[in-house]
Amino acid sequence: MARRSFLGELKRRNVIRAGAFYAASAWLLVQVATQVFPFFHVPEWVVRWIIVAAMVGFPVWLLFSWYYEWTPQGFQRESEVPEPVSPGARRQHKNIDRWIIAMLSVAVVLLLANQFVDRREQTSSPSASGVTQKSIAIVPFTDMSEAKDQGYFSDGISEELLNLLSKIPQLKVAARTSSFSFKGKQVEIPEIARKLNVAHVLEGSVRKSGDKLRITVQLIRAADGFHIWSETYDRNVDDIFKIQDEIAGEVVRELKVQLLGATAPKVRTTDPKAYALYLQARELARQSNAEAFAKSDELYRQVLAIDPRYAPAWNELARNFVNKAGDGSMSRPEGYARAREAREKALAIDPGYAPALAGLGYTALFADNDLAGAARYFQQALALDPTDISVLGNVSTFLETLGRLDESLVLQEEVVRRDPVNTTALYNFALRQRMAGRYDPAVATYRTALSLSPSQGETHFYLGVTLLKKGDTNAALAEIQQEKSKVWRMIGLPMIYCALGRKQDADAALAELIAKYEKDAPYNIAYVYAFCGDADKAFEWLDRAIVYQDSGLGEIVAENLFDKIHPDPRWLPFLRKVGKAPEQLAQVKFKVTLPAQEK
Repeated sequence: MARRSFLGELKRRNVIRAGAFYAASAWLLVQVATQVFPFFHVPEWVVRWIIVAAMVGFPVWLLFSWYYEWTPQGFQRESEVPEPVSPGARRQHKNIDRWIIAMLSVAVVLLLANQFVDRREQTSSPSASGVTQKSIAIVPFTDMSEAKDQGYFSDGISEELLNLLSKIPQLKVAARTSSFSFKGKQVEIPEIARKLNVAHVLEGSVRKSGDKLRITVQLIRAADGFHIWSETYDRNVDDIFKIQDEIAGEVVRELKVQLLGATAPKVRTTDPKAYALYLQARELARQSNAEAFAKSDELYRQVLAIDPRYAPAWNELARNFVNKAGDGSMSRPEGYARAREAREKALAIDPGYAPALAGLGYTALFADNDLAGAARYFQQALALDPTDISVLGNVSTFLETLGRLDESLVLQEEVVRRDPVNTTALYNFALRQRMAGRYDPAVATYRTALSLSPSQGETHFYLGVTLLKKGDTNAALAEIQQEKSKVWRMIGLPMIYCALGRKQDADAALAELIAKYEKDAPYNIAYVYAFCGDADKAFEWLDRAIVYQDSGLGEIVAENLFDKIHPDPRWLPFLRKVGKAPEQLAQVKFKVTLPAQEK
């Protein structure tokens, strides 16, 4: 008998056919596991072990098929199988071939279906529910420390991850105010995702004990609650920045985000001790009271004593100064001067630090009335970080002061899209809708803000003003009477009385407002007179607003409560006096690329 080649021997013993049968079976099993198991919340490690077992089993199966053959009588030793091959064995071989073809066909169909779904998710931004698959919310990590005294640290880690991922333009990240609104509440992941309009949620926990750190994170697909990825990091505190970079990188990979650059953004590093103090100082500042600001300032100084080149600390210290100027605990000139100095130090360290540039733009706009200077700062900030929520919000405000309401509205709508349960963002959006004469949408937005925060000051007042401009005076009166802030209620009532034709009541309410808030609200008093049709008094109080440095003058171009005095020959000269005449605003060069809207 002629000696067979090795390949011929493989064919004679049906090893190739057996190998093809095994490969087709294994591939089909893996396709089923990867596409069906997630719906039953089967852990990922089960799928991984199936793949490993299939790979390990392949050479074992080939070795088995070398010695044994599947015959109509069952498995037999190859040496015991008679030659030539019987008709029954041939039929058995054909059946095996059919099974191989059938399994390969099913596996190919599953693979193509999966690829089709993935392609639809990647090429069409929103899913069927209107949620883009490249979207995520990072909820506050749980403090698992024994003393439960590291909340500022676990919150800070969550926020830093949020800020890091927000720098990726292709990824929609819910902003901090919205994501953190669920802290301490028993809300299921699908509900959080629905309210924030995202497809994924990143949650986790932090346990800090001395220099030891354990961070556990889970990336969850909101549609089915399936854990796409999870990891536990047991490291030293010194590794905190590396951990954040690793987590951000894993999220980018799991969500299949195609980066424009070579790598994901990297977290800004500093001394770990300084970083912990920075997170604590930032959390304290959010309490927004004199005592908290004082403690926060001291902690920022400790941070800068350790690392004087940590730009975020200089910028956050500046934010404290501005807030203290706003609440009266520091004079306005001193607060803005010290804020400017701190932010200039941040930029000396990092000229491309967008938050500091945006902060200087805010100072130029509201403290200096320097529109050209504000434009330069905002232009740079927007170019450097077009995803920063505070930059977008400040630029929207700036566009409003220029009278460019359509562009302002688009940017503010983007802020709301990224921060959907932030009542301040909603309030600002509704304000601009009202100024643009879009009264019905403004009413709806104000009502949404009130549903989220019924006690928020000013909202009932501005909802009442919107209804007043719309012509629904009785509804406007009902809203202003619900306003919890006394000063805003006092500002609103005279306009209501004027609209109702109750002149004596309007005069009495105005007299009371002036007696109590002459120096605090001259701009508001001016637009009350303008709305009531008293142009002489309106211009008198606008002049007083200049004397008292009322920051409300920044909105005068867009404020439609002044509509009745626009035809007055004194209107344009006054706008020139405050640098807001059309020809003056036209000289302010500012270009903004509006964000692409999801289709």
